[in-house]
Amino acid sequence: MTEMPDSKPPNRATTAAKIAANPTGYKVCEGCDSIVGSGAAICPNCHSYRFESSPDKVVEQANILGTREQTSVTANDLS
Repeated sequence: MTEMPDSKPPNRATTAAKIAANPTGYKVCEGCDSIVGSGAAICPNCHSYRFESSPDKVVEQANILGTREQTSVTANDLS
């Protein structure tokens, strides 16, 4: 059995700041409140296809997610 290398998850506050600096490049999933790239057709986490793309909402959600621990399961968690 091969051991998986320890990889440190990205700093959520740093990632949130990058998103908030360029909110037009992202949108918020209305199914699970995840932030995805503006080109996404479906959410990779919950498979929803409904998004809120206003820059104000993206910045607001980035600030919320950047200040708390991850609580959702992502595709990376399942691989």
